[in-house]
Amino acid sequence: MGPPATDWQRLDKRMLLVHPVTELIRFLPVVVGLFVASSATDRGAGFQLLGIAIPVVIGLVRYWTTRYRISGDRIELERGLVSRHAVATPLDRVRTVDITASPVHRLLRLATVRIGTGSAGGDGLDLDGLPADRARELRARLLHSIAPAPSDPGAAAAAEPGGRPVTGERVVARFEPGWLRYAAFTSSGLVFAAGVIGVGSQVLDGLGVFEGLDPDSLAERAAEAGALVALPALVVVVLLAAAVLSVLGYLVTNGNFALSHTMPDGSWHLRRGLLTTRETSVDDDRLRGVSIGEPLGLRLVRGARLSAIVTGLDRSQIGSETLLPPTPRTLVDQVATDVVGTSAPVSAELRGHGSRARTRRYVRALVPAAVLAVPLGAVVPLADLTPWLLVVPAVLLLVATALGHDRTRALGHALVEGWLVARSGSLTRRRELLATDAVIGWNLRSTWFQRRAGLVNLVATTAGGRQSVVVVDVPEPDAVALADAAVPGLVRQFLRG
Repeated sequence: MGPPATDWQRLDKRMLLVHPVTELIRFLPVVVGLFVASSATDRGAGFQLLGIAIPVVIGLVRYWTTRYRISGDRIELERGLVSRHAVATPLDRVRTVDITASPVHRLLRLATVRIGTGSAGGDGLDLDGLPADRARELRARLLHSIAPAPSDPGAAAAAEPGGRPVTGERVVARFEPGWLRYAAFTSSGLVFAAGVIGVGSQVLDGLGVFEGLDPDSLAERAAEAGALVALPALVVVVLLAAAVLSVLGYLVTNGNFALSHTMPDGSWHLRRGLLTTRETSVDDDRLRGVSIGEPLGLRLVRGARLSAIVTGLDRSQIGSETLLPPTPRTLVDQVATDVVGTSAPVSAELRGHGSRARTRRYVRALVPAAVLAVPLGAVVPLADLTPWLLVVPAVLLLVATALGHDRTRALGHALVEGWLVARSGSLTRRRELLATDAVIGWNLRSTWFQRRAGLVNLVATTAGGRQSVVVVDVPEPDAVALADAAVPGLVRQFLRG
């Protein structure tokens, strides 16, 4: 039987202080436009008040028309006045429960609950404005409603040697200041830093800071120092600024991080955020594997990140897959082992894909570099340019060769204790572990060049994560054998003979 039905409930009244402000910020460009356009009319004040009143009224209507309840074995949400929107989903379709609190929400002791249902249209249930304690109670109730029954073998296994069930929350990982050193080696950190630098430069330009600078004098100083000194100095300054901003962004996003596992409901809880806090809960039954991200920058400092392969998440809920931000690789391996229940697929030696696959890795890295390097190398003597410019095409070819070598080392797969392991990539290397019982189909794909080399991409389709795990450039006989061994009988029925 499902949980007992409850009456319709509304959001907390304190959201009357938040919703109008939220709508006003959302309509800010329109409000500013009205202020500018109405300043030239005699009734400008009336239009300005109207521009403020409409978003505030929308925020009030949003509060009064939103209600929710858990009725039997489903959760229902209704909202809207003119266009009424009603959502009802069975409790057994709940994939994740996210609790988010902005600084304003935290000040009022409120939270936003997002219930991920994995529907095709990405129709999650958002409850923006619950008391923080009620939000956590709702999360516990939803996860308990989909927890395995006591007769479930998975629940019976989660018991102490004496036969008593394991209960309570076990902290698996907690934020450490040493993690901050990994921030500067992530592409997301560099993107954040570039955005801050871009916005900051626009603000400084608007304040007239750059007007006092003399471009001619700066160019003269750079010429006096020499290009070999000025350019590296500029690069170092930009990289240092990017590193500092990356660390700050990492701290704001992942400060107070904690990952824990709770029994007997069997769920993983992740908490993070220094200003805006976010709590994500994922039921064990929805986990189908993990993905270990090993970007080139993190590998240089022996770091990695960990994501969960969770069934039923759409693109808007990708953040719910995160288990560990950039952290030490040893910690990533430990948590991955804890999640999948065995260390074998995490540390297993991978099987290579042969000489033809290795050749493709070098060709795909060197051909684009050669397309750029050869014309550059030809232009230098023809245009009578400085000979040291020949260093550029040489460096391009060396970097491409190193990239091809790194891709070759990364390529591999394994089938260990019911887990499919696939690894590929260099700049964004990823090692994916997928439970074979989560595979719902196989695809063998090959381009014209792959067919000439007798290689295919073996794609294991699944309902979790990115919807597939790809074994890249594997010989066709090995791909068929791997698919048949992972899910016996699924591929064999389509083979001739």
